[in-house]
Amino acid sequence: MNVTVSNEVQVALREGRAVVALESTILCHGFPPDERRPLAKALEDAVREAGAVPATIAIIDGEPCVGLDAAQLERLLSAPDVAKCSARDVAIVAANGAMGATTVAGTCLLAAAAGVRVFATGGIGGVHRGAEASMDVSADLGALGSMGVLVVSAGAKSLLDLGRTLEMLETANVPVVGFGTDDFPSFYSQTSGHGVPHRLDTPAAVAQAFALQGRLGLTAGMLVCNPPPADVALAREEVDGWITGALAAADDDGIFGAAVTPYVLSALAELSGGRTVVTNRALALDNARVAGQIAAALAALAAPEAS
Repeated sequence: MNVTVSNEVQVALREGRAVVALESTILCHGFPPDERRPLAKALEDAVREAGAVPATIAIIDGEPCVGLDAAQLERLLSAPDVAKCSARDVAIVAANGAMGATTVAGTCLLAAAAGVRVFATGGIGGVHRGAEASMDVSADLGALGSMGVLVVSAGAKSLLDLGRTLEMLETANVPVVGFGTDDFPSFYSQTSGHGVPHRLDTPAAVAQAFALQGRLGLTAGMLVCNPPPADVALAREEVDGWITGALAAADDDGIFGAAVTPYVLSALAELSGGRTVVTNRALALDNARVAGQIAAALAALAAPEAS
């Protein structure tokens, strides 16, 4: 399958400059329609301000694209019924000539194919609550374990079983690093009740660890956990109460599988009076900034080797 890489991203990769992948599901399925265009611009701006080139990833009329121009982005954001594409869905949506917004797993797949090694998202998917019965485990964990992409996120989404998610990441050989924290963030909240195995405090330290990991031949990526900014972070106990109610409503409405996350996110926005949307936006932008800094540090490490 051919992957179309924008001219800007191609040049940056060829010159050894920093590039950061950005997913498109957060735009098409994570925010109200009136917030999507400003968010798309703000995410790319945050990456640029950190010294890297943004590469928003999506499927445009059957064409997997790494780096969208203004016309492609508008086409994506104005299209009805954009498919939510995990890694397994990318080829099928592309073959059908359809529009697709990539999840963490789908973005990792196309980023890796293009040679982009750093990716910023909001929060990863993982092991869902009750997975011992439903077997509902996100493909994001498999992507992190096999595609060699460093992912900056605010931990994993709060509606998950975070303890089991961490266990699965260990099984997949994925290093989990707290960026300036000893706690595993839970998306909207700075803590989850779980610690992280490792802590690194600077983009340069993260870049050095990831570069060494690659030289050692580890095929997994790395999960860098960046807590949501303190001024917008929500109390974990309050969020847990909202999630319990939202998951019960999803069960009553017969919502399951990939439809659970957008359903719960929408319910949380209503239950919180819009506070979760504010936090989601702020943490996504902060993750883009941190990812840009890490990508720039990685590029600086590689520069002497290239010369």
